Amino acid sequence: QAQLAESGGGLVQPGGSLRLSCAASISPYVMGWYCQTPGKQRELVASMSRFGVARYADSVKGRFTISRDNAKNTVYLQMNSLGPEDTAVYYCNVDPPRTSDWGQGTQVTVSS
Repeated sequence: QAQLAESGGGLVQPGGSLRLSCAASISPYVMGWYCQTPGKQRELVASMSRFGVARYADSVKGRFTISRDNAKNTVYLQMNSLGPEDTAVYYCNVDPPRTSDWGQGTQVTVSS
């Protein structure tokens, strides 16, 4: 079972930015960021392969940027132009995700 520790969430005003970090005990081929709001399933926000190939959900294209430091087994999510619709708990996991590897997540709240 992988250990995944998300950090960097918080309260930010609309239009603001946050940078999320995920420290992993593994270095899988593809790592992803997921978000979940109450009553909804987790959904993929962005993922990146070990060689830097990224994909994004349509809702975040042009606003969010995923990156990873393979030497540190860390993946990041730079979130810009945040809106209330981005409010969620954000998790990292491999892509496709492994049920046993979900961490605590980090809460992102976008509100004025």
